[in-house]
Amino acid sequence: MIQYLIRRLLYAVPLLIGVNLLTFLLFFVVNSPDDMARMQLGQKHVTQEAVEKWKHERGYDLPLFWNDKAQGAAHLGQTIFYQKSVNLMLFRFGQSDTGRNIVNDIQERMWPSLAISVPSAIFGVTVNISLALLVVFFRRTYLEFWSMVLCVILMSISSLFYIIGGQFVIAKLLQLVPISGYSDGLGAIKFIILPILIGVVSGIGSGVRWYRAIFLEEAEKDYVRTARAKGLSDVQVLFRHVLRNALIPILTGVVVLIPFLFMGSLLTESFFSIPGLGSYTIDAINRQDFAIVRSMVYLGSVLYVVGLLLTDISYTLADPRVRLS
Repeated sequence: MIQYLIRRLLYAVPLLIGVNLLTFLLFFVVNSPDDMARMQLGQKHVTQEAVEKWKHERGYDLPLFWNDKAQGAAHLGQTIFYQKSVNLMLFRFGQSDTGRNIVNDIQERMWPSLAISVPSAIFGVTVNISLALLVVFFRRTYLEFWSMVLCVILMSISSLFYIIGGQFVIAKLLQLVPISGYSDGLGAIKFIILPILIGVVSGIGSGVRWYRAIFLEEAEKDYVRTARAKGLSDVQVLFRHVLRNALIPILTGVVVLIPFLFMGSLLTESFFSIPGLGSYTIDAINRQDFAIVRSMVYLGSVLYVVGLLLTDISYTLADPRVRLS
C-alpha cells in the first residue's frame, strides 16, 4: 500500500509543475505585463512611463526567464519566472496588485467558505444517498418513475433560480433569515442557513440520479440475487450489500468535492455577500488583480490533485484489491 501511495505522490509532482508552467504562460507570455498594466490603468491616454511605473511597483519589469544584467545565480533569480512562478510552487503568493498579503487574505477568507461548503457537502451527500436508496427500494414502480421526472426537472433549473428564489421566498417574504451578509462567531449561523439549504436542494436532482444509477448497477449483480435467495429482506440487501459495495464510486464523488470545500462557491458567495474565497476570486477578476487570480488558480489545482490523491487512498481502504495493483 505504501508503494502504491508513493507512486500516486510522484504522479502529482509533474502534474503540479505542468499546471504552474501553463499558468505562467497564460499570465505572462500570452498576456504580457504591458497588457496587464494597460488593463489596470485604462487603455486610453496611458503613457509608457505610467506602464513602466506600474510594472516596477509589482516586480513585472524583470525579464521573463533570464536576466542578462544580473550575475551568478541572479541570472535566474531576478526573473519573473522565479519570483512569480517558482515562489508560487512553494505557496509564497506574495502581494496582490493592490498591495494586500494574499496568504493572509486566504487564511481569513477560507473559514466563511468552509462554513458553507462543508455542511452543504455533508447534508447534500446524506440526503442524495438516502433518497437514491429509497428510489431503488421502490424500483419498477410509479414512485421511481415520477421521482426521476422530478429529478430531471430539478436538474434543468438554473442554480441562479434557486438562489434568487430562495432569497425572495425564505428571506424576503417569510423573513426567516437575512437575505445576505455575514458575521463572525455564532452570529454567522443565521447568514449561512439559507446558502446551505439552497446548496443541498439545488444538488438533489443530479445527485439522486447519479447515486441511483450506482445502486441499480449493484442491485443487478449476482451476489444480490444470492443474498435474496438466502432470505434477506430488501432493506438488508440494500444497506448490508448494495450500499457497501457501491462505496468506491461514492467515494469518488465525495472526495473530489474537497477543492470546492476550500475554494467556495463563486455564485453563492457573491449573491449572499459571503466574504469567502469564491467572492475573493470574483472580486479579483473584476478588479483585474492578476496576482490573486493566478494564486487562486494554482491553489485550486493543488486542492484538486490532493482530492485525487485522497480518492486513491480511500480506494485502498474500501477495496483491498486496489492495494495489489
